[in-house]
Amino acid sequence: MFTDPIADYLTRVRNASRAGHRVVEIPASNLKKEVTKILFDQGYILSYKFEEDEVQGTIKIALKYDKQTKEPVIKKIQRISKPGLRKYASSDEMPRVLNGLGIAIVSTSHGVMTSKRAKQENVGGEVLCYVY
Repeated sequence: MFTDPIADYLTRVRNASRAGHRVVEIPASNLKKEVTKILFDQGYILSYKFEEDEVQGTIKIALKYDKQTKEPVIKKIQRISKPGLRKYASSDEMPRVLNGLGIAIVSTSHGVMTSKRAKQENVGGEVLCYVY
């Protein structure tokens, strides 16, 4: 059992991209599925597939690499709010990652979204991670 399943998710993606793997498998949860959808919509991963089985299911993520340099698209993926120290931001205090080049994923009362969308919808929430 993990004390922080989101940190485990981010670590698996980080390690697989650094090792040059094409696909990474992660145990599924609803929060992880939403984070995966955001990473796909923002262009950080190539594709994803949710596989259901009798227990909990898995998420298969196809990682994305630069065509010329073979470098992973995800340069850094960093957990911000941890179980021991939660980080919250109001709509006017939403973080900007690399001056707008990266994204911050936020868990709000309206669902999981990027910080940019949370600012547009005028909602605050828990800052889960930064991706760039």
